[in-house]
Amino acid sequence: MRILISGSTYYPGSNGQAVFTIHLAEGLAQAGNEVVALVPSQHNSPAVERLNGVLVYRRPTLGFAWIHPELFISAPWDPGLPRIIRDFRPDVIHIQDHYPLSWQVVREARRQGVPIMGTNHFLPENLLPYVPRFLPLKRAQVIRFLWWIMLSLYNRIDAITTPTETAAAILRRQPVRVPIQAISCGVDTERFTPRPQIDRDQVRARFHLDAGKPLLIYVGRLEGEKRLDLLLHAFAQQEHPDARLAIGGRGSQAGALAALARRLGISDRVTFTGYIPADDLPLLLDSADIFCMPSPEELQSIATLEAMASGKPILAANARALPELVGSGVNGMLFAPGDAQDAARAMNALLDSRPDWPRLGQASLERVQKHSLKFTIHRYEGAYRSLVPSPDYQEAALPLR
Repeated sequence: MRILISGSTYYPGSNGQAVFTIHLAEGLAQAGNEVVALVPSQHNSPAVERLNGVLVYRRPTLGFAWIHPELFISAPWDPGLPRIIRDFRPDVIHIQDHYPLSWQVVREARRQGVPIMGTNHFLPENLLPYVPRFLPLKRAQVIRFLWWIMLSLYNRIDAITTPTETAAAILRRQPVRVPIQAISCGVDTERFTPRPQIDRDQVRARFHLDAGKPLLIYVGRLEGEKRLDLLLHAFAQQEHPDARLAIGGRGSQAGALAALARRLGISDRVTFTGYIPADDLPLLLDSADIFCMPSPEELQSIATLEAMASGKPILAANARALPELVGSGVNGMLFAPGDAQDAARAMNALLDSRPDWPRLGQASLERVQKHSLKFTIHRYEGAYRSLVPSPDYQEAALPLR
């Protein structure tokens, strides 16, 4: 099939949508499909390159780094875009968001008669910290307005996917007129896997982490919605003085979080590793003991899937889609979202049960198998075929539900 994927973020972006879009595009190409990615340029000027089998068109943008370093919004109108779509002749188009580039792609797809799928990575609550405080709107009004903007586009396409059943249920509570199907973002279970042969102490030393100490780790964006402040407060309250916490990644809250660790008196036990290169991430996860995801607004969490595929027990907020991945006493512990004291309780329970870590990690491995990236690619190929008006494609289609 010829598949065109469009969205506001792609390589070298490291947010969840970018990671999913890259994995999907490259996985589809490896499966024998022709794939074009239509994404904003990070340098404002158009460019074309082939990356891992995907032909990537980077289109002119307006930079919004003052809001977020990975925020690039396409120009309101791109005169070259219709020709790209017309020359490629895609069988199906798959948008990843409702921002200007996707609007242009949907308009052109409708003109050219191409079926359109859209994946929803969006949750209004994650945008609330970026809404100007001077606007005289209540939280509920802002949320309704943000949903209205998103649905103004997604109700014009043919099918919607979400990463989890939780995300699908959230979307179905909105006035959606399009069929919705849950398909996991997926995780590369060959890249993220337990590595008993590695020297864990040596890996930790590279990131200035103590050898032989119980190590909890978070890896991801350092942004307000991830609630890493809560994780630091919980760590300050837990009762294991030998425990260590590593926070990996970059983001606008890095300085504030380091300052908070100092105020809490735990800076000698907390290490901010900075950005983790892709090649090092599987090794670092393997060298840790427990993975932490304190965010209460996850529609799936690729980072948690990667930790599960690495065979780790998970400490997570009992919110949104995280309970689909984590069961208390099964492969980790859940805590009440936004409650640092309950997070400390769950943290203590995991640190107290060191003999159970292998069992919990094995349960993570078993749970993550249905999220294999290969299975995700297969599901998307079937979903695309169900939209394409061709007997050859329809014969192997997986129906939307």
